[in-house]
Amino acid sequence: MEKNAFSEEVIEVKNTPSQLNSFIEKNTGYIKYCAYKCVGRFITESDDEYSIALSAFLEAIDSYDISKGAFSSFANLVIKRRILDHMRKAKHHECELSVEPYLFEGEIDEDKESPISFELKEKSADISYLKQNSIDHQVTVKDEIAEISSKLTDYGFSFMDLTKCSPCTEKTKRACAKAVKAMLTSEELLQKMKRSKTLPMKELEEKSRISRKMMDRYRRYIITATLIINGDYPQLSEYMWFITNSPSNL
Repeated sequence: MEKNAFSEEVIEVKNTPSQLNSFIEKNTGYIKYCAYKCVGRFITESDDEYSIALSAFLEAIDSYDISKGAFSSFANLVIKRRILDHMRKAKHHECELSVEPYLFEGEIDEDKESPISFELKEKSADISYLKQNSIDHQVTVKDEIAEISSKLTDYGFSFMDLTKCSPCTEKTKRACAKAVKAMLTSEELLQKMKRSKTLPMKELEEKSRISRKMMDRYRRYIITATLIINGDYPQLSEYMWFITNSPSNL
């Protein structure tokens, strides 16, 4: 979603309260990401930090003035302040998953998106079996990371390798998002990638108009993002809202 469009949509929601619930639902991933940046671990809707972030997001909507800048920056600041206040008051803070901000993308700063990262904790579990055979099993973000990590080994790399090949600049992030979108809108390219366990460079270059040199540099990032968004990883997908909400004609 473009920064100005996001800000203008907030003003529309303020003037039309009936749109508030759908607006919040659409931006759940953004709210979680803002909270994630503060606490250094993945956030679920059952966490106290999510409730605090949601309340702060509503506060930001209510007090936002479009003349003061981008809503994404303003909301992130309000959420950060509220969560930090909460953390200062808490005697103990438990991290469910250790992470460092270097990998996947999401717009937080006023002028560019700040990257998300995952520091993989080794875990052995047959997630598919758990999903099919335990109705009481609550699949966590760690479960999803463990499952996608097992798939990435077939492609010859791991989650940790992504720290070396994640886009940082606005230009490269948008180029990678465009390549991922091209993959997701072509069943033929998806199946070819899954069969060959690599990116179909020639076809993807023609479809996305992204240079092969750039795609080769960020090949692992594009593959991982494509697998997560196309697969059964609802919680991880929420942390890729920049890609999923990006216009097709980036």
